[in-house]
Amino acid sequence: MASKGVKKKGITVSKNDDFSGWYSELVQKAELADLRYNIKGFVCYMPWAVMSIKKMFATYEKKLEAYGHLPLIMPSLIPESNFHLEAKHVEGFTPEVFWVTEAGDGKKKFEERLALRPTSETALYKMYNLWIQSYNDLPFKRYQSGSVWRYETKMTRPFFRGREFHWIEAHNVFATLAEAEAQIIEDMKITHEMIGDEFAIPIIFFERPKWDMFPGAVRTHAADALTSAGKVIQLPSTHLLGTNFSVPFDVSFIDKDGEKKYGYITCYGPAISRIYGAMIAIHGDDTGLVLPFELAPLQVVIVPILFDNTKEMVISECKKIEKSLSGKYTVKVDARDDKIPGEKFSEWEMKGVPVRIEIGPKDVEKGQAVIVTRHDGKKEFVKAGNIEKRVLEISKTFTRQLKDAQAQNFEKRLIDCETLSELEMAVSDNNMVRCGFCSMELEGEACANKIKDTTGAEVRGKKFDKEDKTFSKCVVCGKPAKVTVYVAKSY
Repeated sequence: MASKGVKKKGITVSKNDDFSGWYSELVQKAELADLRYNIKGFVCYMPWAVMSIKKMFATYEKKLEAYGHLPLIMPSLIPESNFHLEAKHVEGFTPEVFWVTEAGDGKKKFEERLALRPTSETALYKMYNLWIQSYNDLPFKRYQSGSVWRYETKMTRPFFRGREFHWIEAHNVFATLAEAEAQIIEDMKITHEMIGDEFAIPIIFFERPKWDMFPGAVRTHAADALTSAGKVIQLPSTHLLGTNFSVPFDVSFIDKDGEKKYGYITCYGPAISRIYGAMIAIHGDDTGLVLPFELAPLQVVIVPILFDNTKEMVISECKKIEKSLSGKYTVKVDARDDKIPGEKFSEWEMKGVPVRIEIGPKDVEKGQAVIVTRHDGKKEFVKAGNIEKRVLEISKTFTRQLKDAQAQNFEKRLIDCETLSELEMAVSDNNMVRCGFCSMELEGEACANKIKDTTGAEVRGKKFDKEDKTFSKCVVCGKPAKVTVYVAKSY
C-alpha cells in the first residue's frame, strides 16, 4: 500500500524516504527480532519470524531432497589445520573466524585452535575422504541445515548481515567436470523455483568476476535481489570448486578401470535468514510486513466488530467461519476486548497476515463478511456461503501476484548506461545498471575499482543463464566491451 497515513499505521517513516529507518522500525514493531542481546552482531529471532523461517527451511529441504540430496548434521567446530589444506580458502576466511582456544576454567588450553565453522568445506571434505571410495559412491550429494559464524566487520543488520546466520549448505561430489557443471545449473534451477516462485523475490543469477569469487572456487555464481533503496542483497550462491579441495583433502575414488581419480566438487548455500530479510525488505510496505501466503505464520485472521447486545451472535458467526477454514489454513478469531477493531487491523497488517475477514452485526444479518487482502489492500463483500471458496482463490494467487508486482518493479529499476557519468547518475537514483565492460578476468578489476570509488557500487557480474544485451565499449576505460555486466550497491 502507499505511504499515506504512515503514522496512523504504526510506522513513522516511509520506505521510499528512509529505507534503513523503515526496516529497523518494521523489525521492531512486527516483533521479528530483538537486538538487545549483549554480544555485538548476535540477534534473538522472535516467534513471528521463526515460524516463517521454519517453514522456509522445511520447504527448501524438501526441494533439495527431491533433487537427490541427503541430510547431514556436522560438528560446529573445525580444527585450524583443516583450513590450511587449501591456501585460498584459509586466506579468505581466517580473518572472519571465531576461534575456540580453551575449555573449562581456562586452565585447559587446546593444542590446536578450533574454529566455529564459517562454512563447512574444511569439515565435510575431511569426512568425504572416508565416505567416498568408489565410482559407485558417486554422485554424492549431501546438505546440512544449521548456523555459521563469521566475524563480520561491516555494519550488521537483522537477518541481512550478522555474525551468526542460519542457512543450508549443499556439498556435492561428481566423477566428471561435466556432471559438476550440470549441478551448478541445477542449483540455479532450484534457486529460481524457491526464491522466485515460493518466496516471490525477483532475482538475477550472475557469474561473479574473478576478483569476487568464493575463496578456493573455480567459478562463483550468485543470485542478487534488488531493494527499493537501490542496493542488492546476495541470496543463494553456488560454486564450482573443481578439484581445488578434492586434491588437498584427498576426496578421491577408484574408477571402473581401477584408477584413482579426484572428485569434482560443487557447493551451494541458501542463507535462509538472509532470504527472510530480503522478503521483509522487498515485499514490506509503509503499513508493515507482507509475506507470501504459504509462509505467513497466520494466514487468515477473523476480526469481529463487537457491540454488547450482539456480541455473542457475531462471535458465534466468526467461530463458524474459523471452523470451516481450519485444517486448510492457519486461522484465528481475534476476539480480544482490550483493543478496538482499528487497532487490531493495524496490528495484523503490521504482521503481514495475508487475509483479514471482518464481521459485524449488520454483516451477520446480511449473511456476508468483508474480506481484505494484505498485499493490495483490496476490500470486498463476500456472501457467507462463498467465504471458503474466496479464501481458496486468494491463497492460490496471492504469492504469484506478489512475484509479478515485484518483477515489474525490478525491470523498471534496471537502467542501461553507456558512460561512467550515466552510471553514476543511475546508481544515485537507486537503480541497478547494465553496461559494457572490458573484462571479467583480473585485468578488469581496475575498472571495477574505479566504479566503486566513484559511485560506491560494485560490478556484480554477468548474467549467467540467459542471453543478454551487448554494448560496444567498456563503461569505464572505453576499450571494446568483452562482456555485459551489472552494477549496483550492495548490503
